[in-house]
Amino acid sequence: MAKESEGKGKEGKDDSTEHEVRIYSLATTVNECIIFLEEIHGNRLLPIWIGLNEGQAIAIRFSGIVLPRPLTHDLLLAAVKTLGWNVDKIVVNDLKENTFYARIHLKRDSQETVLDSRPSDAIAVAVRAGCSIFVEEKVFQRCKTLSKPISETEVKKFKDDLKNIRPEDIFKDLKEKEQREKGKGPGQG
Repeated sequence: MAKESEGKGKEGKDDSTEHEVRIYSLATTVNECIIFLEEIHGNRLLPIWIGLNEGQAIAIRFSGIVLPRPLTHDLLLAAVKTLGWNVDKIVVNDLKENTFYARIHLKRDSQETVLDSRPSDAIAVAVRAGCSIFVEEKVFQRCKTLSKPISETEVKKFKDDLKNIRPEDIFKDLKEKEQREKGKGPGQG
């Protein structure tokens, strides 16, 4: 599902190439949640910090719990469907200044439209709609990703590392990288 090239990133990969992901894990602390998106045809995990309410909305639906009254994301999906649209996919499409961006792609007959969204809201809609979730390559390149654990030792180390992970650990070199890229003129780099 690659789009027109916006440029080549490291390893020569198209920055706008979309990689399908799924929810690997949702970790909750006292005041925030971290959702880990697992690359389906690769070994990268993308951590995204989200609010407690959004994390709860994802967890409730992801676990199959049906509440007697609709939550905000249920209402949004019901409105979209009532207007004749279907949620085709969601795409985490950018990362700027430690903030992730996403888009919800809608289809109705031969029409398509795209809504800007926070990733947490887009993912909450996606788990309700049962649609695919994608992440653009440039997001993987701009954020420190984790590799999926394989052996039992790696799984234990990964779980121990998760207990101590902070947002600044993931975004550590992002500002420096952005500053280096801004400092390059045309044809450089």
